[in-house]
Amino acid sequence: MFFLFSKSKIIISIFEKFFEFQKAFHQIIFSWIPFSFGDLFYVLSGIIAAYLIYQCFRKKKRNNAILKLLLIINLFYFSYQVSWGMLYFQTPIIKKLKSQEKPNVIKAKKLALRYLEKCKTTRTQVSEDKNGIFVARDLKKIQEEIILQQLKLPKYISDKKGTQINSFKSSLFRNVMNYSGILGYYNPFTAEAQYNSMLPSSFIPFTLAHESSHQLGFAREQEANFIAYLVGVNSKNLELRYSTEYFTLKSLLRFIIEEDPNFVKSILNHYSKGMKRDQLYERSFILKHQGWLDDFFGITNNLFLQSNQQEGSVTYSYFIDLLLNYEQ
Repeated sequence: MFFLFSKSKIIISIFEKFFEFQKAFHQIIFSWIPFSFGDLFYVLSGIIAAYLIYQCFRKKKRNNAILKLLLIINLFYFSYQVSWGMLYFQTPIIKKLKSQEKPNVIKAKKLALRYLEKCKTTRTQVSEDKNGIFVARDLKKIQEEIILQQLKLPKYISDKKGTQINSFKSSLFRNVMNYSGILGYYNPFTAEAQYNSMLPSSFIPFTLAHESSHQLGFAREQEANFIAYLVGVNSKNLELRYSTEYFTLKSLLRFIIEEDPNFVKSILNHYSKGMKRDQLYERSFILKHQGWLDDFFGITNNLFLQSNQQEGSVTYSYFIDLLLNYEQ
C-alpha cells in the first residue's frame, strides 16, 4: 500500500500536510516534558518486544505471543510510515534550485578556501575551555536561534511551517551513542529532536540544526544537512555559525580528498591554532569510542538510508551537490 502511495504526488502532499498537523500536536503534548519521552517509549517498546519474543519459546503461549508480536510490528510500521516514512518521497530540494550542475572539484576547492577563512575568523570570536578547545556555552540560545532562523529560509526551498516550539531533548542513550557514531536523531512518534549532549562542542550546534531540520519535515539526511547549513551559516549566534562553517569545510574536504589529497593536506595545515585544537579533540573523542558498536550502527544506518531513497551514510556528495548549486 505504501509502495503505491509513494508513486503519487497528490498522496505524498497529503502526507506532508498530515505531518504538519501531527508534528504540532505531538510537540504540544511532549515538548514540556524535561526528558526525552520518545526514548522512554523506545525502552518500553523494547521491553514488551523482548517479553513477547521470550513467550514465543513457550509452547502453550507461542501462538498468542507471535500474533501479538506481529500486531505490534505492523502497528509500529504503519505509524512510522504515516507520520514520517512517506516524507522520503517528497520533491528533492535539488529540483527546486535553478542550477542543477554536477559537483565540480574546482568549485569545491574555491568554496573550501572561502570557508577556511570564515572558520578562522569566527573561531577567534567564540568561547574556549581551559584547554583552548571550543565550547558552546548556552545551548538554549542556540536552540532558540535555530527556531528563529527557520522562519527566514528561502521560500523557493522551504514552504514548511515551524511550530516555534522548543522540543530539543538530550538523548537518554547518550553513553551508547558515544560508541555508535550517531550524533542525533529525530523521533517521529513524539516530534522530539534528540542529540548527544556528550559530543565535542564543535559537533553540537550543527547537530541541533540538523535534527531540527528533520523536525521541520525534511526527511533525507543530506537535505537536513543543507537546511541546517542555511539556518546556521548566516546566524548571528557565533557558536552556531562556527559549527556550521566547520561542518561545511569538513564536508568539502571529504569530497575533494579523492581527487586531490594534497590540496586537503594544505588546507588542514592552514587551520588556525584554535581549529587544530578542535580537530584534535574531535579525533581523540572518536578514537576513544571506536569499536564493534560503531561498526554495527554504521552498517545498519547505511542500510536504513539506502532503503529510504538515500545514498547511504558513507557518501555525502548530495549535500555538496546542493551546496555548490545553491552557491551557483
